[in-house]
Amino acid sequence: MLFNSYIFILLFLPLCVIGWYLLNRTKSECLPKAFLFGMSLWFYGYFNYKYLYIIIISIIANYLLFKLLKSNAHTVLRKSAFAAGMVLNIGLLFYYKYLGFFTENINSIFGTDFVVTKLLLPLGISFFTFQQVSFIIDSYKKTVPDYSFIDYALFVSFFPQLIAGPIVLHDEVIPQFADKANKSVNYENLSKGLYAFSFGMAKKVLVADTFGNIANIGFGAIPDLDSTNAVLAMLAYTLQIYFDFSGYCDMATGIALMFNIKLPINFNSPYRALDMEDFWKRWHITLTRFLTQNVYIPLGGNRKGKFRTYLNQMIVFTVSGIWHGANWTFILWGVLNGISVVLAKLFKKPLNTLKQKYKFVPWLFTFIFINVMWIYFRADSISLANQMIKTVFSFDFGAVNPEYLSAVMTAEFQAVSWLLGKFSQSISELYGYILFAAFFIFAAFASVKLKNTNERLLAFKPDTRRLIVSALLLIWSVISLSGVSTFLYFNF
Repeated sequence: MLFNSYIFILLFLPLCVIGWYLLNRTKSECLPKAFLFGMSLWFYGYFNYKYLYIIIISIIANYLLFKLLKSNAHTVLRKSAFAAGMVLNIGLLFYYKYLGFFTENINSIFGTDFVVTKLLLPLGISFFTFQQVSFIIDSYKKTVPDYSFIDYALFVSFFPQLIAGPIVLHDEVIPQFADKANKSVNYENLSKGLYAFSFGMAKKVLVADTFGNIANIGFGAIPDLDSTNAVLAMLAYTLQIYFDFSGYCDMATGIALMFNIKLPINFNSPYRALDMEDFWKRWHITLTRFLTQNVYIPLGGNRKGKFRTYLNQMIVFTVSGIWHGANWTFILWGVLNGISVVLAKLFKKPLNTLKQKYKFVPWLFTFIFINVMWIYFRADSISLANQMIKTVFSFDFGAVNPEYLSAVMTAEFQAVSWLLGKFSQSISELYGYILFAAFFIFAAFASVKLKNTNERLLAFKPDTRRLIVSALLLIWSVISLSGVSTFLYFNF
């Protein structure tokens, strides 16, 4: 089920919120949680009910291992349970996400003819797998309280963060479900939740999806692009993925607040970054945290000299690339990001001096690098990505593809164009170019200069102005839902 769908907005979410608070009026501690767990399974199963068994079996198996790790079992048994947990979770992820990729590459390298298994990737498997891996690791360290099954099941499956994060820790969420203060309606949280949800919806439906139409046209015809249309396609994807992921994070935050649950911040204006190390402290924050805690630190972190520090960072970013997808484009993207972070560390002193004197310069180079990296992230192959990058920097400029202009001309803007065309066709055409340019300029400006939703929530006070803004954004977004699309991070 998509956040940006009629069934979610008009049926699922109201039913879920009302049911949660009504059941919390009973004396049962378990019933409201069981209800929310069941609703989360409905949310997940709506995409493909055949994959419900995967998440259910995964939850049950990990909980049984957790109970074994909590027991006073012999050290060998605890180590065996921990190993089983790692094999279960990573093995499940490998089977569904990477088996086909590895089989294809083995066949290519060794000339074998193993059957390539093509499996439909279960949505959210990368997220709920990493969440459970982190839980098993904490359980082995004996830092986890003795949670009930329903507490654990709800922690894994809570629908706002189930499909695309954030990757939450048990002590961030489970105690909030047990807090008695969170069991009754908090109108301030409800107002904040609706505010964040409306902003997230607008980012996704009105902004990200429009840029997505441009990106799809450009990346679908890379060999035919000139520099003008390659740059526009590149920028379109840069802005699409920003507003798509930012929109999802806002909506997840807002929905969780409706249940009085505060999720960790996962997105903090990453295009403000002045170097790539700063960027990765702002983009997908909980994934960076997971990899730092469970890969970088166990490898030695920065405790074994500079060379090992840089090597460990390269390993972390390679893992990050692989996590995002089973394609060499993602692996190369991860490696190049790792190199950029290592370089930022190596040249930290001159970079800091540059930041203090000429802040715009490191920002611009960082933003250009981010754009180029997104080409590898979006292109179907490394060769196509290289071809597009070459085109971008070939300075072979031409006219803007008319299909790009049409992509931003959604129904409401088409109506304005039609009215202008009644007076003058040339004014109508000029309007199309102005609208196209304005769309890019506003989105780029908003991503760098305007307050993000997290910052807005810190200063949030319910008032008439915010109510009107929220209502208008939500209504406009709902009206525009005819072209419903999934969030980009659902693919990972």
